[in-house]
Amino acid sequence: MAKKTIITVATTGAWPKKENNPNVPMTPREIAEDVYDCWQAGAAIAHLHMRDDEGNGSMDTAKFRETVEILRGEHPDCDIVLNMTTSGALIKDEDRRKAHLRELRPEMGTFDCGSMNWLHSAVFLNSPQFLESLGKDMQEWGIKPEIEVFDPGMIGNAAYFLKKGVLKAPLHFQFCMGCANGIPGSMKNLVFMKETMETLCPGSTWSCFGVGHSAMTMLYGAVALYVSSKVMDTVLYGLNASKVAYIISNHWQKISDAILAYDRGVTILNATGAYSGSEKHVLMVAFLPR
Repeated sequence: MAKKTIITVATTGAWPKKENNPNVPMTPREIAEDVYDCWQAGAAIAHLHMRDDEGNGSMDTAKFRETVEILRGEHPDCDIVLNMTTSGALIKDEDRRKAHLRELRPEMGTFDCGSMNWLHSAVFLNSPQFLESLGKDMQEWGIKPEIEVFDPGMIGNAAYFLKKGVLKAPLHFQFCMGCANGIPGSMKNLVFMKETMETLCPGSTWSCFGVGHSAMTMLYGAVALYVSSKVMDTVLYGLNASKVAYIISNHWQKISDAILAYDRGVTILNATGAYSGSEKHVLMVAFLPR
């Protein structure tokens, strides 16, 4: 199965208004239509923020609901993955930050993995208690967390919640680069964030964005990291080199079914333990490097 490029679009974002950019969608209809246009252009995920009637960030469940109803109701062909923010406004009511997830059950939701000063003017609060309840609720509701991290310490927080069972592997990170009071958006820092993730949460996937003057640096930086890794794999392993993995488990049938669900082949071998003499099923899976 070929690995696909995934493009995320955030049509509205956290704070811009019409006065900043007249093209920013504000109403549920504007947001839904913008998401549909972006899906037609190739976007696979829509990161949704809402606005109140004055154009300020809002966590109003009714706004999320109306947006989804317009998008899914008027454009039934659109299968874009919906990723709903849990931090569209700096509010202290933690239940309001989760209410739209509970009702609408999107495919993804944001999990901002730590607190920070926000834009030199306020505190973006994500207490350990809130994150623990959010992670457990997302598991119950079948929602994949997009783990937003604004500095390397937040990756450490994710590793802690993974160990505790609040998060489940494989994790998916969003590196938020160049935000005021967060890690600056430079290529050096992007590499550092990626390496920190690989050390603390191996097997995770990631994407990134840059704010302001670092936007294009992060865009091209992400592309450069992908291309360079593919070139290194080609040099080290060749164009068509494959690998073989052997899996020994008492749950071999469940694992085999999961592998087949991803359109991969699996061979079941009968084996005998040299020490114990017990018979075991061994799964053999061949795959190309990604």
